[in-house]
Amino acid sequence: MKTIFFISLLVLSIRCTTTRNTSSNNAGLDGTWVPVKEEMGGSALPDAAFKNQQLSIKDSTYTVTAESVDKGVVRLNGDKMDIYGRNGVNAGKHFTALYKYEAGQLTICYNLAGDAYPESFDTQGKPLYFLSVFKRK
Repeated sequence: MKTIFFISLLVLSIRCTTTRNTSSNNAGLDGTWVPVKEEMGGSALPDAAFKNQQLSIKDSTYTVTAESVDKGVVRLNGDKMDIYGRNGVNAGKHFTALYKYEAGQLTICYNLAGDAYPESFDTQGKPLYFLSVFKRK
C-alpha cells in the first residue's frame, strides 16, 4: 500500500513539474510577433523582405509564416534557444539561437548551422548568423 501511494505521489509530482516547466518554458514569449528589423551576415535586409512575416509562439511550439509556413518546437535554456523544425522547409533541422526580451521587443540571433550558440547579437562576418528583432502584433 505504501509503495502504491509513493508511486502515485511520484507520478503526480512529475506531471505537475512537467506542466510547470512547459508553461514557463516560453519565458512570457507566447503570442504573435512581427519583425521590425532583420540582418544576415552583418547586412541589413530591406523592409520588403520581411514585411509579411510573423512568428507565433505558444508554449513550446512555434509557427513562422513567411514565403511558406514552418512549424516546430522551441526550447529555452537561460538566454539560449534550440529550434527544431518539424513541418515546412526546415523540417528535420536544428537551429541554435541567443535571445533577449527587453522593452517589448524580442531579439533573436540564429546560427543557421546549428553547431554552436551565438555569443552575441552580432552577425558581422558570420554568413550563417541571422538576426531578427520583433515586436508583438
